Amino acid sequence: MASRIPALLRDRSWMRYPGALLTCVLALLVGWVFKGLQEDHLVFVALFPAVAFAALYCGMIPSVLAVVLSAAAMKYWFMPPIHSFGISASQLSAILWFLLASGVIVVLGEARHRSHEAMRKTQVELDEQVRQRTSELDAANRSLHQLTARLLQLQDEERRRFARELHDSVGQTLAALSMNLSAVRTDVDRLIKTSSTVSDSEALVQEMSKEIRTISHLLYPPLLDEAGLSAALRWYVDGFAQRSNIKVDLEISEDFGRLPRELETAIFRTVQECLTNIHRHSESRFARINIAHSNQYVHVEVGDTGKGIPQEKQKELASAGTPGVGIRGMRERLKQLGGSLEISSSTRGTVVVALVPVSAASFAAA
Repeated sequence: MASRIPALLRDRSWMRYPGALLTCVLALLVGWVFKGLQEDHLVFVALFPAVAFAALYCGMIPSVLAVVLSAAAMKYWFMPPIHSFGISASQLSAILWFLLASGVIVVLGEARHRSHEAMRKTQVELDEQVRQRTSELDAANRSLHQLTARLLQLQDEERRRFARELHDSVGQTLAALSMNLSAVRTDVDRLIKTSSTVSDSEALVQEMSKEIRTISHLLYPPLLDEAGLSAALRWYVDGFAQRSNIKVDLEISEDFGRLPRELETAIFRTVQECLTNIHRHSESRFARINIAHSNQYVHVEVGDTGKGIPQEKQKELASAGTPGVGIRGMRERLKQLGGSLEISSSTRGTVVVALVPVSAASFAAA
């Protein structure tokens, strides 16, 4: 309570006058209590702290008014003759010394008061600048997150369009060319060398068609839109295991159901990036994937039994440094959906855990 009184006097200027007068009245009452000791100087001892308080917290004019009224009250009630303003030379000298000392206290208090007000105004201005800069920084961060989300969305749409174009145009053309070469091979079957060359060309075209179909599916698997996350992951994991000779154990329920398109795309890309990293860096011959969801979250866990991530790289990841493009892309994609990505690694393997809200579509829209 006592600490709030100075602040109350600073904030409400009309209270400074009664505050200064009340302080000096209290000091006079203290002097009145000790009046029976026949020691007039005790009144001065009681008044000086009151004058100092008024000078520090009430301002110059209220302090001067309080000093003058205190001097008059001290003569009227404490200096003989009592209840009279008649004054002797010694009493006048004492009162003048009191007024002079009080004036010095008031001047020092006013100087400190002005210095404190200047510092307070400077602090208010600094706080306002900090709030303004913080608001601008928050707005810039929101704009950056929205831009990142839009870039990821455009990337997925471009991959979908490119995959469709590869399948519909180049794939159909190669199929027709394969049929033509097959007809030519039948017509020139009697020419052994020519037939052998045509057979090789037909095999190359078929291999090229297979590769283009694979690239198209890797860019954006059509099963992801047509059959959902579960079917797309099973297709991708089977193909990955055949190409990499890494055994992959996928655990996802048959009745997993459909999720919002942005959420299914994010989970598929996260698993795809994790398996790519396992193939490139871990030297593991086994990988496990577990995907489950409740009413609130989708839980994705991808692990291996490889050599783990080096300590320097782990520190870089833990300190939010500059991780690889793949990891940064996973984290940003999940962050846009309100999710998180955690990576733990040792010499026995690495585990990546992603947690995304089921209502991720609302995050993406925001």
